[in-house]
Amino acid sequence: MNKNEHFLPLLTPNRHFKPFFEETIYMTNIFVGNLSFKTTQDELHAAFAGYGAIERVNIVTDRDSGQPRGFAFVEMSDQSAAETAISELNGADLNGRAMNVNEARPKSRGMSHSR
Repeated sequence: MNKNEHFLPLLTPNRHFKPFFEETIYMTNIFVGNLSFKTTQDELHAAFAGYGAIERVNIVTDRDSGQPRGFAFVEMSDQSAAETAISELNGADLNGRAMNVNEARPKSRGMSHSR
């Protein structure tokens, strides 16, 4: 027996397998800046929830002090709802601050601030 013969059934076109994920779900990652340091995840969730399902809210904190850094990310699975939320909430007041809301850009590879 050839050492690769036991792999042949896996390589034949008649062999079917079920993928781990039936469909790919794309999330729209929204950057929310100019937040009051007092803003909570619940408040941010409530601000966006009127536009569609919120998958995740992440208020970014300082790794040393644990204090909020004044910005967050909100993930929504419905792109249309996310676009509406962005256009409606950009400049809207939350806790006395005008939010800066736009689609998050991918993290730049050269912008690492590791310590």
